[in-house]
Amino acid sequence: MNTDSRLEAFGRLLTIMDELRAKCPWDKEQTTESLRHLTIEETYELSDAILKNDAEEIKKELGDILLHIVFYAKIGAEKSQFNIEDVITQLCEKLIRRHPHIYGEVIAEDSNTVKQNWEQIKLKEKGNEKKSVFNGLPNSLPSLLNAYRMQEKAAQVGFDWEKKEQVWAKVEEELEEFKVADSDLEKENELGDLLFSLVNYARFSAINPDDALEKTNRKFIKRFNYIEAKAEMLNLDLKTVGLAQMDQWWNEAKLIP
Repeated sequence: MNTDSRLEAFGRLLTIMDELRAKCPWDKEQTTESLRHLTIEETYELSDAILKNDAEEIKKELGDILLHIVFYAKIGAEKSQFNIEDVITQLCEKLIRRHPHIYGEVIAEDSNTVKQNWEQIKLKEKGNEKKSVFNGLPNSLPSLLNAYRMQEKAAQVGFDWEKKEQVWAKVEEELEEFKVADSDLEKENELGDLLFSLVNYARFSAINPDDALEKTNRKFIKRFNYIEAKAEMLNLDLKTVGLAQMDQWWNEAKLIP
């Protein structure tokens, strides 16, 4: 696809958005607030498609998210706040500014240096705003992903372990502290510390813990669905099957690719 055809496709989308906003009763009613939860839903649907490695679904969900971006820009233009050109221009300028190794004189020969430069430039851009490496992290991020992103950002300014073995030693230390915790509050605190240290070890192992946990969730559902299907096939109430039988079926399910 050449540049002209890409611009033509994008222009067609903008024209359709204008027409929908002017003529469709549902589209005319939407606001940034009403679209917000739908955008979150579409983002999770894209995440699902990526985890399934379904290229056709990824393409579809990317289209849905692009629609939302254009929709927000259209509403912004109606309020004389910003338009799609402003959004794209601001993004282009940020990308150029934060890639001085491409558009400037800075040398960055590995991805870690690129990330460090990105965070340093980002902090400088904050100006008079209270500077923190955690600026920009959404408050609504799920806790597991939030821990991972916080650790990433702290690492980019040098607050990090030197070796993976040190991180694992911290995991073991937190596990021991959890084991000896007495009160419910202590157990909760120590469990939080243990989970945080495990997330850190995952980061050192180049594993996204949120992806890893979601894949395990899906695996659990698939295997438990097998147990449910076996019970139904034998006309048995799952509550009366017993753990030994369910464990046998679980092991059978593990053999299914």
